[in-house]
Amino acid sequence: MLLQARGIVHAYAGKRALDGVDFTLRAGEVHALMGQNGAGKSTLIKVLTGAAPLQAGQISLAGRSIRPTSTQDAQRLGISTVYQEVNLCGNLSVAENIFAGRQPLRRWTRGGGIDWRGLNQRARTLLAGLDVEVDVRRELASLPVAVQQMVAIARAIDISARVLVLDEPTSSLDSDEVEKLFSAMKRLRDSGMAILFVTHFLDQVYAVSDRITVLRNGRLVGEYPATALDHAALVAAMVGRNSSREAAIANVTPGADTRDQPPVLSTRNLARRGSVSSVNLEIRPGEILGLAGLLGSGRTEVARLLFGLDRADAGEIRVSGQPVSLGDPAQAIAHHLAFCPEERKTEGIVEDLSIRDNIVLTLQARMGLWRKLKASERIELTDRLARLLDIRAASLDVPIGELSGGNQQKCLIARALATNPRLLILDEPTRGIDVAGKQEIMNQLTQLAAQGMALLFISAEVEELLRVATRIVVMRDRRQAGSLPGGSTEEQVYALIAAPAEAVQAGAP
Repeated sequence: MLLQARGIVHAYAGKRALDGVDFTLRAGEVHALMGQNGAGKSTLIKVLTGAAPLQAGQISLAGRSIRPTSTQDAQRLGISTVYQEVNLCGNLSVAENIFAGRQPLRRWTRGGGIDWRGLNQRARTLLAGLDVEVDVRRELASLPVAVQQMVAIARAIDISARVLVLDEPTSSLDSDEVEKLFSAMKRLRDSGMAILFVTHFLDQVYAVSDRITVLRNGRLVGEYPATALDHAALVAAMVGRNSSREAAIANVTPGADTRDQPPVLSTRNLARRGSVSSVNLEIRPGEILGLAGLLGSGRTEVARLLFGLDRADAGEIRVSGQPVSLGDPAQAIAHHLAFCPEERKTEGIVEDLSIRDNIVLTLQARMGLWRKLKASERIELTDRLARLLDIRAASLDVPIGELSGGNQQKCLIARALATNPRLLILDEPTRGIDVAGKQEIMNQLTQLAAQGMALLFISAEVEELLRVATRIVVMRDRRQAGSLPGGSTEEQVYALIAAPAEAVQAGAP
């Protein structure tokens, strides 16, 4: 056993996030850590990597008792973490990021200085071991997220050759990028490294994991060989009742046919140079319009145009039949539009503010500086939305940064709902959320549509869109490839995505 944790306890504001959890990680394995949002996964990682204090219990590494007091301390011991949001410096080069704080120095040159040639060569060698070919002198921010993720892994490997913790590393990657990451993980495993892998994608667990540990409500449910636990049994262990992926979505039905309703929002040949071109949409009350496409297809770019985050340079947007100019989000909010961004960390939450403050943030901004939301109204509204979306926290007055990623996502949806919008734009609202959490959100979306709200639902998971969408618009190469009715198949969606370039034309609304 390389890394062992026994009886781990950690509490926030008196509520136990971990309650006597045991965990074992062996050298030369990929070990998946699974559980619903709020199960304790993030807290266990923080304790093991020194980001949160060990309040009770014991941790040992290679038979020696350890008690990491910071992430730097954990790295010195041989434990490194790569988080879902790449935590590197985008303005530095690839090589500089890998060796930040540990740059090799010239030995024989008067005055010393960084050995840039040696630094770049070592960076190339590290990345080659992960089957990554890139100019290590390039600025990190200029590279795709998948490459940035591999750079973060290369840095972690160079710092620590014993334990690598990967926290939701695939959430921003497409299928080809995921396969490359998995190949790298398998090579590292075969070299003897121990890998702790956290993901919400069930199929990925079985693609790469040797063993699985399941947490629920801060307690250990069990540890299993991956081959001994099928999908249905894994979900049952996570949610505490018999379930399966099919049963979990049984009560989610597509929205009603709303073709006789006038659109809440429509676009005509909407375009922005270098972003998207010729987008034609109609979104009606009570409709869930799905927006599908591969990464980079233009899905998020459409959402940004509709909410005024980017300004269109061609085409037209109409709200309730009237032409509008959406030059900024404030104008979109004034027209009763709401938006939940994909990047909750950088574009959504304010980590140091409380859950309540985060939920009412947009509503208060719309009300203006001189009209404050009454304390009683603030409490009633946030309590109601927290119950509605099952936001799990010891208190709504704790900083939102203390919540799991899935609960943070629910808070962003609550913030949007607080403004009582006519159109809710959701960009990857279930990204990084477990099976049961996805189910809760999908149920809520269908209820909102049944109450007359219009929804634009963007997701990389085609199966997810097909379950709830009234219609689906498919994006390809930043153009509209076509549209499909509710009840279509995955094969039909992928056929539009894979259509020859000359066949891709702006689809009908």
